[in-house]
Amino acid sequence: MNRWGRVVRAAVSVLLIGWLATGGSAQADPAAYTPADGVESMYFQAGPSEVTEEIGFGCCDSTGAEYDIWYPSDLGATRHPIVVWGNGTDAVPSQYGHLLRHLASWGFVVIATENRQTGSGVDILSSLTYLLDRARDPSSAFFGKLDPTAVGALGHSQGANGVLNAMINSAGAIKTVIPFELPARIWCSGTCADTRSLSSGSLFLVNGSADAFISPSDQLRPWESSGLQSNRAYYEAATVPKAWGTLNGLNHNDIQGQPDCTRASFSCTTGVYGYLGYPTAWLLAELRGDTTARSIFVADTGRFLAPSPNWSNQTSTVH
Repeated sequence: MNRWGRVVRAAVSVLLIGWLATGGSAQADPAAYTPADGVESMYFQAGPSEVTEEIGFGCCDSTGAEYDIWYPSDLGATRHPIVVWGNGTDAVPSQYGHLLRHLASWGFVVIATENRQTGSGVDILSSLTYLLDRARDPSSAFFGKLDPTAVGALGHSQGANGVLNAMINSAGAIKTVIPFELPARIWCSGTCADTRSLSSGSLFLVNGSADAFISPSDQLRPWESSGLQSNRAYYEAATVPKAWGTLNGLNHNDIQGQPDCTRASFSCTTGVYGYLGYPTAWLLAELRGDTTARSIFVADTGRFLAPSPNWSNQTSTVH
């Protein structure tokens, strides 16, 4: 590691300690985020299903960490798509509980390892293997209830690297990936994901404009000469169908809002609201074939690309 890398990582450690000390002190007003009419507004709301949450659902990944799960309480006759989750550094799935419950309310079965270091993607993939094994077990509630051809991967920060690595190494099992607040490559150590390595599936990048220190939208030099140090660089480097958008004013840990900032593990500005509607629509489009949801991401014409007080940098290659 060069001297600059050591200095920068030390600065991040200090910053994270500061977040831990301050906690979620701000009271956020839900009116601070008003979803766009139509598809985003629809999927911003909780879905039609009641949700069952099981912390410590099963064991264990390669480190001995347990798995947590969120799923529709009324597991139906139709097979449910699967979402695997990757935690940020030193975080656990329950810190993202509002988002994961929200996805389950729309019919997804969501599983996450409690591993606090998910950047390699190895234990994110193991969570998928564990769940698919339950789907083949006649004694399991998930027997015959899951669609192994419809798997998405979502993750935050280090976990954003992790879900990209999991998708790259999944032999096509993971069909789409949503990295939230994907760090510039200067922050990762041995687990750096490279969107140029995506050979199939689709990608939806989401970052916050107030997260310019860890997950910047842009970089000073072209990524071809300085590496993948921004969301724009990650987006441009990918050759699979893709979209990207930046949530205005949100910081690195707003995604941990429950749903606002009063119970977030770190300080945040608004909470998880902005991460609900469009990511849910993306998953329904990619894993359920929802044509209405897909239409909002279509290049040049989709509603997601329209000027918005909530979003900037919206771009897409979806057709």
